[in-house]
Amino acid sequence: MESTERISTPDTSSRPPLSPLKSFTEVCRKVWLFYYEGFRDMTVGKTLWAIMLIKLFIMFAVLKCFFFPNLLKENFDNDKDRASHVRQELTTRGK
Repeated sequence: MESTERISTPDTSSRPPLSPLKSFTEVCRKVWLFYYEGFRDMTVGKTLWAIMLIKLFIMFAVLKCFFFPNLLKENFDNDKDRASHVRQELTTRGK
């Protein structure tokens, strides 16, 4: 189903050049409207985006807790010891 409401862009041929800030905000507005209209008219794509966002949440939030423990916090008591260990590993492992 195609939407009959379209945002009209004003005729820019008679306007003076925009300042860099106004030009940037105009570009941002046009990019926003491009994506907004595209997502608004989407049907199957919305479901696919939802699935993708759920997968990303699972990968980064849930799996991080189980597979990436904070070994520095578990093995060292304070920040000075952690920093010393990291410094030593960076300088000696490369040799």
